[in-house]
Order: sequence, then structure tokens, then C-alpha cells
Amino acid sequence: MWLKILPRSIANSCPGNPAALWLFWFITTVTVGRSLAHILLSDGGAQSIATVPLDQFSREGAAAVITSFALWGLSQLLLSVVMVLVAVRYRALIPAMYLLILMEYLGRVAIGLSKPLPTLTTPPGAAGNLVFIAAAVTGLALCFREARYD
Repeated sequence: MWLKILPRSIANSCPGNPAALWLFWFITTVTVGRSLAHILLSDGGAQSIATVPLDQFSREGAAAVITSFALWGLSQLLLSVVMVLVAVRYRALIPAMYLLILMEYLGRVAIGLSKPLPTLTTPPGAAGNLVFIAAAVTGLALCFREARYD
């Protein structure tokens, strides 16, 4: 099992079912989009997407939240660069990336529960986190399952 997650040599072939690669590309594309939204939107997506009531914060408090969202976007963008490299050149590492994605999104849920951010409604990212957890588990399972052609 661990040799599929951390192979001895890094080939450019995705182990398991080909759907694992397609799902990985989907997750990568969404990650790039989310990261750019956090970086490029004037509010970092804090109020416009996540419904954080920035207008109820002091100017400095709102700026801190916006900066935090933009910095988060940068970290997502850097992760997505690694994801693109893996998808294009180092596909044997896709199982390891699925494990990393799973840990990241489980961590997001845990942090969100322990340190909730005030929002007006449930942000789409809350449900999105659960979708990404399911996608990472599915992708990891697909990496261990060969395609069947009956």
C-alpha cells in the first residue's frame, strides 16, 4: 500500500484506475480557481463568497480578514502549482497528493469547528470541504483499483 502512495521511483503514470487522474485534474482546476478568487477579489472572497460580515468589522479588522483570505489563496495557488506538476510530469505521486488533499480538508473542517469564522450564512466552502474530502477518498481508492474492461 505505501509503495503506491510513496513509490520508490517517480514515473509519469498514474497507478490504478484512469478515473483517478481525471478526478485529480478536476480537483486541481477547482483549487486554481479558488486560489485566484481569494487573491484577486477585492474582499478576498470573504464577504462576497463566504458571507463574512466585513461591514460589521472595524476597517482594520476587515483588512486583516481580507489579507488572511488572500494569503490563504496564495498557499492554495502554490499547492495547485505542485498539483499541476504532479498531474503533468510526476503522476506516480497522485496517491500521495490525494492523501495530502484529504489531510488538508480534514484539517480545514477541524479548524473551522474549533475556531469558527463569523458568517451570515453557511459559506459554500463548508459544504465544499466535505465534497473535497469525499473526492480525495474516492481518488485514493481509485489509485488502488485497476480499471475493469469486461
